[in-house]
Parts: sequence; structure tokens; C-alpha cells
Amino acid sequence: MKVLLVNGSPHKEGCTYTALTEVAKTLNEEGIDTEIFWVGIKPLAGCTACRTCAETGRCVFDDSVNDFLGIAQDADGFIFGSPVHYAAASGAITSFMDRVFFADLQSGKGSFYLKPAAAIVSARRAGTTVTFDQLNKYFTITEMPVISSRYWNMVHGSEPEDVEKDFEGLQIMRVLARNMAFFLKCKEAGLKAGVSLPAREESIFTNFIRK
Repeated sequence: MKVLLVNGSPHKEGCTYTALTEVAKTLNEEGIDTEIFWVGIKPLAGCTACRTCAETGRCVFDDSVNDFLGIAQDADGFIFGSPVHYAAASGAITSFMDRVFFADLQSGKGSFYLKPAAAIVSARRAGTTVTFDQLNKYFTITEMPVISSRYWNMVHGSEPEDVEKDFEGLQIMRVLARNMAFFLKCKEAGLKAGVSLPAREESIFTNFIRK
């Protein structure tokens, strides 16, 4: 089994990365393979709703979004990490997730269906809970079980060295990793035992405009 961890920070090995590596290390100890995917520092356009992805399975903008879509189907779980920028997720991770989740939905690949997910957030001081809520909404609209820890998944510090001193924050990352590993193992055992996936209905789309 493998978990993809997404680093949505412009700093490849900054505070967000430090938190993700703590999660990855613990997942590895639990026998789960990991890969940290960095969204990078190149500009990421937002989704334009052109729906090219519905036909090709890829975003019309060929960047790290398509790189990620190419490996997402093979992952068993996901953790998305972001720093706090103005009490919100980074612009890069927001554009990235908008396009990744929309492209997967439109193409019908189902890369995220019933795969466990979690968000982790890094900040110097504040804005963490708002950012945490923002990231979790991608999971709850995509039928992804959300994995929790014993507190909201956040670390604090201006530099990686600060995060390494946030002993509670690092413990939260380790507990999150163990909970993720437990869920993955339970899911695998259930499927092997013959537990069927839930029956699925065709989506119904309505709006609230009435003549």
C-alpha cells in the first residue's frame, strides 16, 4: 500500500515538508510506502472549466497537475499539506487541488473514491483552522474517508527548525499516520474478506433557480 503526500508549499523542504516527513516516517514504520509530491514553484493557473479533461483525462494546462494525475490512481491514500497564506491555503495548492479533483471527476477515473485522505497545515501563528477546513472540503465532496488525529493536523513555526521543536504538532502527525495506516489495513482486510464496496447511484444535479 502507498500514500501520496502533497507538499503545497513554495519551499520544497520548509515547514510543510518537515511535517509531511514526520507523517511519512511513521507510515513507513507501519509498513506503508510513501511518496512526497511537490507542486513546485512554477505558476499554476486556476481551473477554467473548459472540460477538456472530460475527454482526455488530463488538464489542458500541462504542468504538475497532470504529473500528479498520472500517479494518483495507483495510490491508496492521500495527505495534502499547505502553509497558511493570509488565513487560507497557498494559491498553488488551491489551484492544484481545484484542477486535480475536477479533472478526476470529469474524466470518471475515480482516483480518489473511498481512499482515505487527510490535510495538514503549517503556520507561524494563526489561520490554521480556516485552512484546515478549506482543504478538507475537497475530500468530503469526493467520497473520501477523512482521517483524523487527536487534534487538528497542524504544526507551527517560521523555519523547519521551529517545527522540529513543536513536539505536540509532530506527535499529531505521528498519530495521524498511524490512524491512516490502521484504516488502510482495515480496508484491505475487509475487501479480502469479501466486504463489498457501497452500491453507487448515478449523480443527480439540481439548482435553486425557479421561474
